[in-house]
Amino acid sequence: MKNTDKQLIPAAYSRAVNVDSTIKYMGQVITVLAKGTETNGRFAFMEVKVRPGLEPPPHIHEREHELFFVLEGAIRFYTPEKTFDVQAGGVGFLPQGKPHTFACMTEEIRALIMVGATGDETVGMDGYLLAMGEPARDMVVPDAAITNEVGDPEQAISVGASWGIRFLTPEDTRKALPLYPGFGVRIS
Repeated sequence: MKNTDKQLIPAAYSRAVNVDSTIKYMGQVITVLAKGTETNGRFAFMEVKVRPGLEPPPHIHEREHELFFVLEGAIRFYTPEKTFDVQAGGVGFLPQGKPHTFACMTEEIRALIMVGATGDETVGMDGYLLAMGEPARDMVVPDAAITNEVGDPEQAISVGASWGIRFLTPEDTRKALPLYPGFGVRIS
């Protein structure tokens, strides 16, 4: 989707991290603090809580860069160029158009994620998550959940494509992210 009306000025607002602004998706607890629809499509801002085994599958954002600020725990990021670890207080940047994923290195991570649109595009990650997730009833990360590893990924692939997110096949993952150990591998 293109961002063609740059003259619109978004309205000011506030939002808190609470169950009313939170969804659960594949075991992740995601609070959407700023939606692309509220920022003229320029960025979205979220808090995410994840446990090992509930991380996203390898994917590519066609429309946006992704920036993680780790609040608690540690994350290992996998990109074509490198694998790198980010501890609490650190930042990990994942550029638009590049395959990536991450793994939790601790029993739970909590991070702020900002996605920023590139060029005339509008952000899509928040739209994808809101379309796929369910309203949260609590703020607890479950011990287990249905993920693309054990569930049917066809809906995620279809909905993701409509929001500019492309999921990698196992073969594409082996080529693009050779150091990625696979779904649900515990990192110590």
